[in-house]
Amino acid sequence: MITTDNITSHEFIGLHTEIIQSSNPEIIGLNGRIVNETKSMFTINTKNGMKSISKSKNSWKFSIENKDVVVDGSKITKRPFDRIGGKA
Repeated sequence: MITTDNITSHEFIGLHTEIIQSSNPEIIGLNGRIVNETKSMFTINTKNGMKSISKSKNSWKFSIENKDVVVDGSKITKRPFDRIGGKA
């Protein structure tokens, strides 16, 4: 079960997210459901279509257990398998 304490060790696909801080001011506020994840990118289904966004240069907000959790993208730039498998 995903909690606010262990979110970085779980799968992100299927979660709703929003970019709250970025080196690119044009994507701040971009939000949607994560449909794919690679080592360095999230693919997000937004109201304007699919967007592939770099993890590392952004801060991501997730809502877990009715609480907002902010994750620094540089902390999750690993393959999902490595992060979930305990090699993180």
